Amino acid sequence: MAKELKYADKASQELFNHSRKEQVPIVWDRYADMQPHCGFGELGICCRICSMGPCRIDPFGEGPQVGVCGANADTIAARNLIRMIAGGAAAHSDHGRDIAHTLLLTATKSEFDYKIKDTDKLKAVAGIYGINTEGKDPKEIARELAEKALTEFGQYKGYVKMTETAPAARVKLWKDLNILPRSIDREIVEIMHRTHIGVDAEYKNLISQGLRAAIGDGWGGSMIATELSDILFNRPLIQSSQANLGVLKEDHVNLIVHGHEPVLSDILAMVAMDEKMIAKAREKGAKGIVIGGICCTANEILMRHGIPIAGSFLQQELAIATGAVDAMVVDVQCLMPGLAYASSCFHTKLITTSPKGKMPDVQHIEFKEEKALEIARQILEITIDNYSARDKKKVFIPQHTEDLVAGFSTESVFDFLGGKYRATYRPLNDAVISGRLRGAAGVIGCSNPNIDYEYGHIEMVKELIKNDVLVVTTGCNAISCAKHGLMKPEAAFKLAGKGLQEVCAAVGIPPVIHLGSCVDNSRILRVLANVVAEGGLGEDISDLPVAGAAPEWMSEKAVSIGFYFVASGVYTMIGHSLPVKGSPNLYKYLTEDIEKEVGGKWAFEPDPIKAAHMMLDHIDKKRKLLKLKPVMYEQSYKPAK
Repeated sequence: MAKELKYADKASQELFNHSRKEQVPIVWDRYADMQPHCGFGELGICCRICSMGPCRIDPFGEGPQVGVCGANADTIAARNLIRMIAGGAAAHSDHGRDIAHTLLLTATKSEFDYKIKDTDKLKAVAGIYGINTEGKDPKEIARELAEKALTEFGQYKGYVKMTETAPAARVKLWKDLNILPRSIDREIVEIMHRTHIGVDAEYKNLISQGLRAAIGDGWGGSMIATELSDILFNRPLIQSSQANLGVLKEDHVNLIVHGHEPVLSDILAMVAMDEKMIAKAREKGAKGIVIGGICCTANEILMRHGIPIAGSFLQQELAIATGAVDAMVVDVQCLMPGLAYASSCFHTKLITTSPKGKMPDVQHIEFKEEKALEIARQILEITIDNYSARDKKKVFIPQHTEDLVAGFSTESVFDFLGGKYRATYRPLNDAVISGRLRGAAGVIGCSNPNIDYEYGHIEMVKELIKNDVLVVTTGCNAISCAKHGLMKPEAAFKLAGKGLQEVCAAVGIPPVIHLGSCVDNSRILRVLANVVAEGGLGEDISDLPVAGAAPEWMSEKAVSIGFYFVASGVYTMIGHSLPVKGSPNLYKYLTEDIEKEVGGKWAFEPDPIKAAHMMLDHIDKKRKLLKLKPVMYEQSYKPAK
């Protein structure tokens, strides 16, 4: 039986206890049942790539030191690790492919439910691909752009085009190291080839291919997903909203959208506002319709529509445990198969929509862009009809929500810092140069039951902002920060250092900036490139006083994300170690030697306060190398030992 949640938001604590009473096993129970974890797996030194094994290396040196084929700990751990990169890069890049396909359909079909909503962004992205936009119809530009983007997944010559938006020094370094991605899918496939039995056995050579695939994700597939989503659904708008499970309403039809791709959730959000649908809900006895998001779908519809966030990855079963969710609609990624059992304990209709993600004995309504409105209406009607099936005795909605400000983007940073008529990154650079800001940190990533829920996220972020570090965030970290009140402008005056307070007060922003879903980490890359381009803080991303972190990471996507930040020159901190400790050589390479090659490196520290101090040490080291002024208002921070 799992322990109680001590640090999590109040809604999660109450629903955790409620699930005990209802005898519904959830993710924390399954985690407790799985203890102890396989020690060989945690060290990264077990191998199942062929059927001569499985093989394992004895970390104490008394048993086998090579597998049946002769692979040692370095080879096995490196192979396992880059296969994680392949899985993560495939997930996020496939998202990008689907968005590009939707853009192509939008451009080529006369009758279609999607429209091009941001022609300025369309022309800007087309310019990156060398497409002439002068005098052309937006649909023609969109067609050319979509075709070029789709080509990049399997092209046989050249390099992934978006990488050219990185600083020139970074692009040259990637070329010199031969890790500039040639095409998105090719690098993922090559990982699978290299890690097949009897191919690549040199751990540094294996990691170099992992870096190339990760760059193809961050500066390729993921960036395509973000940029083309802005064209289709509009750039995020800075707006206020709310977060946590209290956004659900007992007297309303409640629909949860969960997953990662905005193509369905965006149109569901529109259909839910249709007066005919609202009238149908009233006929069933409800006062209206509530849509709430879980995971990165939540961030997508928050950023563009202001729709409240219901919760993060670890709250997906808790949402169902409220007994008030009439339907949960899922697409891909971060969907727990445990949802099927949880929904069977209540009246909730669980509906899968992607051919890539089905569940046994769960209703499947396959989403097709050509029938987007029709399918969205069908799903909403099922949800409304299910309202009357609720068992009111089982309804338990914790009354906890928190206000937030979200909807920031790479472009809006220009505007909110410099103003609409003098849009510039100059104030941000100057704040760092003068010492008003110590630097910046991207704190991102999943939630994981191997740490007290949200403790890693919140304590790290609080420690950073207390020491005048501006935090940008995406994904489930963003949701956790929102639920704990860190995305309100007034949070700066309660929790931030004096220098960061002054910046937030001058601009009217919170100390933690929400940049979107986990695929939108590409926005962070663009922000860093813009800071370099603005000048005064070095020639490359590796020169900047910045750091990245994923304190509660759990997925292969997080491994790919971490590697593309390391490859971009960023010091990257995660909570529990990558599974490489069984290979001292690989561990040392990733945490020390790789920095000499790409300018970034990995760091592992489960204590979020210690981890934050290690990040602060790195930021201060970069400030010193840049010969910047001392930090204007020193806080209680002490350098990490």
